[in-house]
Amino acid sequence: MQDLENLYLRDKKYIADTYTRIKLEPDYGEGCYLTDANGDKYLDMYSGISVNLAGHSEESIVNAIAQQSGRYIHLSNNFICRPAVELAEILVNNSFAEKVFFTNSGTEANEAAIKLARKYGKSKAKEKAKILSAYNSFHGRTMGSLSLTAQVKYQESFKPLVGDIDYFEYNNAEDLEKKFSDDVCAVFIELIQGEGGIVQADKLFLEKLSVLSEKYDFLIIADEIQTGLGRTGKFLACEHFDIKPDVVTLAKGLGGGLPIGAALLGNRCKDIFSKGDHGSTFAPNPVASAAGVAALKIILEDGFLEDINKKHEYLVYSLKQLQNLYPEIIKDIRGKGLMLGIDAGEFAQIIKEKAFENKLLLNVTAGKIIRLLPALNISYEEMNKFIQIFNYIISEKI
Repeated sequence: MQDLENLYLRDKKYIADTYTRIKLEPDYGEGCYLTDANGDKYLDMYSGISVNLAGHSEESIVNAIAQQSGRYIHLSNNFICRPAVELAEILVNNSFAEKVFFTNSGTEANEAAIKLARKYGKSKAKEKAKILSAYNSFHGRTMGSLSLTAQVKYQESFKPLVGDIDYFEYNNAEDLEKKFSDDVCAVFIELIQGEGGIVQADKLFLEKLSVLSEKYDFLIIADEIQTGLGRTGKFLACEHFDIKPDVVTLAKGLGGGLPIGAALLGNRCKDIFSKGDHGSTFAPNPVASAAGVAALKIILEDGFLEDINKKHEYLVYSLKQLQNLYPEIIKDIRGKGLMLGIDAGEFAQIIKEKAFENKLLLNVTAGKIIRLLPALNISYEEMNKFIQIFNYIISEKI
């Protein structure tokens, strides 16, 4: 314990204080568990905020990292990189996309999409540069992505933000339409708002968005950084909805645990970027690309996505049984696939703290939503263990 406290103090002293740390020093991870330096095992129900799609230390991903590291770790974009080509090919062959632009992270994928949208707009008219995004959204922390993130708590300290960006009420088709003119070049949309509390876009709202796209000729850019790559039970969440995006941004689990992002480009904008328009020193990193190929092969195995939907049904059924017993604590259960939100209101934070005491790692978003983002290959035994501990915590009336 003294070693942990010393490490915690050194962390505070030497690393910029932008995160609230859990007082836990992981020693190693395996599957859905993290084991600390004392040998205690914790069931991990948010997998690095949806990064470790196949859990910790998945053998095929570890092997891909080792093998590629032994060949070369970094090139530059003056060379063809086989793992990057293979990763792009998988993404294109399993989505609407025709080309891929790689980045190092999700916020950088959204920055690339902002530039793409602006250039697309200017190819139509000089003034066509306005971008719309939703209130309560989250698109990243770099200045362009932050300007899309319509939450005061993230934006206020960093104004002035990037100009020509406006906001609409999520799922309010009438408010969306009011914001339109011929100057709009793109709309950014999360099909499920993750950081905003696992709030899902509704059908009528998305239908209106599609109609407006035809009328005003703008790009629909779906931020699937959290929802993509099997998380919702489809390869991309947009497959659940009657919407055809022009761009989808990805990151999180794309590198199997290593940092890499991507913007998937559809037919309308696949050739908007030309040489020199955008770039990155490190993206696509060869090792992250190789890890990504291994991770996507797991997701695309026969029956894997269908199994995620079965796990969704099992978890939701189990949670609804608890909701029936404790409606004053569990107010709502929502989400798709293995992206679930439990609205526990004022109890959310204390449930998170009690869970940690019981070797269960939970995440809270929007102040009241317990957000479940387990590894996609979580077992039924592990889901039962989660339900058992969760039941124990709330049966004690917190």
